Amino acid sequence: MKVLGVSAYFHDAAAALVEGSEILAAAQEERFSRTKHDAELPLRSIRFCLEQSGLEARDLDAVVFYEKPLRKFERILVSHLRGLPRGAGQFTRAIGTWLGDRLWIRDEIAKAVGCPKDRVLFSEHHLSHAASAFFSSPFDSAAIVTVDGVGETATTSIFRGETNSSGSKIELLSELHYPHSIGLLYSALTAYLGFEVNEGEYKVMGLAAYGKPRFLDALASTCRVGSNAELEVDRRYYSWSRSATQSFTSRLEALLGPARTPGTPLVLPAAPGSAAERYADIAASLQAFTELYLLSLLEEAKCRTGESKLALAGGVALNAVANRRLIEEGPFQSLFVQPAAGDAGGALGAAQWVSHVLDGAPRAGGLKSALLGRAEDPAHVARYLDDCHIPHRRFDDRGALFREVARSLASGQVGAMSRGRFEWGPRALGARSILADPRGPSTRDRVNRKIKLREPFRPFAPAVLAEDASRWFEPVPGREDLTTAFMCSVAPATLEAQRELPAVVHVDGTARLQTVTKEGSADLYALLEAFRDETGIGVLLNTSLNLKDEPIAATVADAYSVFARSELDFLVVEDALIERSTA
Repeated sequence: MKVLGVSAYFHDAAAALVEGSEILAAAQEERFSRTKHDAELPLRSIRFCLEQSGLEARDLDAVVFYEKPLRKFERILVSHLRGLPRGAGQFTRAIGTWLGDRLWIRDEIAKAVGCPKDRVLFSEHHLSHAASAFFSSPFDSAAIVTVDGVGETATTSIFRGETNSSGSKIELLSELHYPHSIGLLYSALTAYLGFEVNEGEYKVMGLAAYGKPRFLDALASTCRVGSNAELEVDRRYYSWSRSATQSFTSRLEALLGPARTPGTPLVLPAAPGSAAERYADIAASLQAFTELYLLSLLEEAKCRTGESKLALAGGVALNAVANRRLIEEGPFQSLFVQPAAGDAGGALGAAQWVSHVLDGAPRAGGLKSALLGRAEDPAHVARYLDDCHIPHRRFDDRGALFREVARSLASGQVGAMSRGRFEWGPRALGARSILADPRGPSTRDRVNRKIKLREPFRPFAPAVLAEDASRWFEPVPGREDLTTAFMCSVAPATLEAQRELPAVVHVDGTARLQTVTKEGSADLYALLEAFRDETGIGVLLNTSLNLKDEPIAATVADAYSVFARSELDFLVVEDALIERSTA
């Protein structure tokens, strides 16, 4: 059965195409539209999935949307009506939006794809998240926890997944409903700290490492956690159900102090008594509160399911710092997070749910690689470079190319690589990456200031050969950590790493690592081997191939645009090497 999954209309719209147990293609719309977190119906991603698979719309057995729009509309309508007359403007805007295309999503999807309306199905938001986590995992049975802002009405859910000789099933065991949401709480504090919601949460995690959780009790006073991990938010402090533009109230500012104005400089490490110190401490408190809540949630999931393995999804599952603590202190022996754990991943999960549960397709051992996007045709790359008169060298031998790149990186240069199919999810995993030698103490500052143009307190990730990982980063004793292949958790750096790899070790002594295998990313693995041959170290600084506030590059034109507007020393696009000295 060939099934196309679609997510849209909130953020990170995406499409994914599966046939049986095989994921044929998956991509977020932003990669094609170049609009960060593009939420519109993913027409380009749908077209890509069909082209990549060599299929036409008539070949599809089903197209499934990742949630139920009418149930979501009901929740929005009821919550706004309860808030009247406050929030009248938000109510008017919401009704205008929903009375447009969104209530007729079946017709819109059928038209966009070119398929009959009776082939368009609907999953549920958290069920789609759950399916993406479980069916992408290697587990035959597992607890599944999904945590995000809000779906139709659910904000947090516990499921149990099982695959046996009778087929596969996912059973809902409990759920928490809007407006009580750890995801919305984290987003509200992200806004309080002056960062953009659905974009700045990573910045909050980076900032937290510079602070102390001295506001933990104050934050805990704004919500109650029950004995069954039921979170109850005190709406006197938070206003996401009443306002489209302000998610926290003046009462929260009275409790924590004035909110940070977006764009205000944050000088770190902060001076004692400064506003920057307070913001860092609030970030640390928020991170600590989130981790404590998630630990209680996992205890509840363990109690309800009796399982030893956990699959985790939803936007909160991208909190890499929390994930490490869940592995270390949580009740589960194994943890898996799929690379697109947020709303984009709902497209994949919806398709997998139809394929494995409704159609009964057998499974095939879990997701091994996140390289599910579009690859550039080398002939097209050659024409582009020639037509634009861009000086470059071409390599027929991949090994020779990577040896040349390894030598350049070892000499202190910073380069980028765009090869093969691009990544599924928000992390650059080597296919569209900026790369550098992690040994240089000034490398991080250079990449931040002259290339990425982003906040200096944000850390960079190391990509490390899987077989060398324990030399540089501490494993979790007695636990199976299946999150690092997709850069979904952090790990403490060993003393050797802290000494030898300063560019990728954060201020708290951790790193959000990516363990690289041949199966997961053959090109990055080969480059790491070449760099190890050159330096004795199979580790590279790895960050996404984009500039601030832009989506990760997809095409040769995107990649060259980053190169031209930054101070990158070189760029690899397929078999071509472009160097600053000759460009």
